[in-house]
Amino acid sequence: MAETNWYVVHTYSGYENKVKANIDKTIENRHLEDQILEVRVPMQEVVELKNGAKKQVQKKMFPGYVLINMVMNDDTWYVVRNTRGVTGFVGPGSKPVPLTEAEMRPLGIKSDEILVDFEEGDTVTVIGGVWKDTIGVIQTMNHNKQIVTINVDLFGRETPVEISFAEVKKL
Repeated sequence: MAETNWYVVHTYSGYENKVKANIDKTIENRHLEDQILEVRVPMQEVVELKNGAKKQVQKKMFPGYVLINMVMNDDTWYVVRNTRGVTGFVGPGSKPVPLTEAEMRPLGIKSDEILVDFEEGDTVTVIGGVWKDTIGVIQTMNHNKQIVTINVDLFGRETPVEISFAEVKKL
């Protein structure tokens, strides 16, 4: 697989979430899940004082910008660039410039690879989260998003559930 990087996309102000939703829908429709891995609108918790009352609210860290983790090629560039609400990639001219590790660190984006000792077909137990102590067989693994899909018994039916690598342990 080609190398993925984080890129910054400029959008119309106030259209960040619409752009994210549109790109996510396009990824699904065109089956680009392995090329465009993640679309983010970075948010931060801020305390606002309104009418004498403190209130915790989520504010956009960078209004007018969306972060995308993707493989840069003609197809992905075209898909993102021609999404409604996108004005272009950040970079000189029409050449997008990926973010560096130092630029990503303050955003809380980790690029750590988790090495795992399990694979598809292995039986695992969930050690954290909502499905704690559930046992299941790994159906699929997504190393980019660092999640596994296991089947769990829910209301008498086998139901696929996505769980983080960090929350499962091989039996």
